[in-house]
Amino acid sequence: MPGFLRNQKVRNALLQALFVAVVLVIVLGGWRNAQQTLEAQNMVSGFGFLDKSTGWDLTFSLLPTSSSDPYWWFFVVGILNTLFLGIIGLALATLIGGIIGIMRTLDNPVLNLLGRSYVDFFRNIPLILQVFFWYAVVTHLPSPREAATFGPLTMSSRGIYMPALNVGGWYLFAAAIAVLAAVVLPFWVGRTRRIARPPESRHGLIWAAFLVPLALAIAIVLIGRDPAEPLLSIPALGGLNIRGGLRISPEFSAMLISIGIYGGAYIAEIVRGGFKAVGKGQTEAAHALGLTPLQSFFRIRLPLALRAMLPILANQYIWLIKATTMGIAIGFNDFFMIVAVTINQSGQTIEAIAILMAGFLAINLTLAAIFNRINKAIALKGNQLRS
Repeated sequence: MPGFLRNQKVRNALLQALFVAVVLVIVLGGWRNAQQTLEAQNMVSGFGFLDKSTGWDLTFSLLPTSSSDPYWWFFVVGILNTLFLGIIGLALATLIGGIIGIMRTLDNPVLNLLGRSYVDFFRNIPLILQVFFWYAVVTHLPSPREAATFGPLTMSSRGIYMPALNVGGWYLFAAAIAVLAAVVLPFWVGRTRRIARPPESRHGLIWAAFLVPLALAIAIVLIGRDPAEPLLSIPALGGLNIRGGLRISPEFSAMLISIGIYGGAYIAEIVRGGFKAVGKGQTEAAHALGLTPLQSFFRIRLPLALRAMLPILANQYIWLIKATTMGIAIGFNDFFMIVAVTINQSGQTIEAIAILMAGFLAINLTLAAIFNRINKAIALKGNQLRS
């Protein structure tokens, strides 16, 4: 054996290089075989199809679309649709799961039984069945002429209608970004170490971080509104359909309800486990200090439980984002469905699937990075949850 091979580090490096080389050979061989197959069938490979017009329309889109738009624009719209559904679905699932999870930690036997029944029922029914069920429920609502009205909401078989701003799509998108900044920036300003001032003297900066983006959002709305129409559009029956307002399609409604209810069942168990991980000594110490049960919950149990449940919540959120692909079963225009239709229309299977994988990798890795950063920021040194 040569002398340099006796070094463990050298042998490890050579084995890793050999492994990478084998993987590259396999990938390149598969790619070459795919190219030869496509050439034999007179099919053109590459991403040139992205600039071609699609020739079909979308039933749900956050941004303006038409059949003459190129494929790349439809991919952008599909990613936004997936993110829109995923973010609202995660928020709804977190709200439901938080309530049910807290119910399962209470000493009240009735609430505990209700929470356990909810988890056992919805967690053990496949998500695809729940999607079909809720889609059937939404599409069997009354016709527009007999639509049910609940305050500002109008519900019919053609969708759920709610008041909306008469603002152009791009202006509304920019205003939403500004509102999001008004929510996120104050928390960042209050906790970051990049600002020289101590946290207790940043009240002015925190208010500025909230008011400036909020004022910008209001200015964008006023600039982008239609002067000929009222600022707020209220849905109302007009002819055989409902006019005005914002229409939430049955496909989106069914997916949102399904993800919220199904994901809430799993998040409820994560929340219950997080509270169970808080040692009894922490609660007893809070009572000994004279804290009320409400103060003990918000100042002791909840912060410690969040630290325990956050890593598992991150995995559950990533799984629920991937669960949005179930929308293809009922015709929701998410990223997955647009890629599937693209494959049928253009025949660019490998390229379209590569874009699909890259898109979901970007979404999920970004979400994981955000949660890892939050988890690192709130982590306690040592094991503070031991009973």
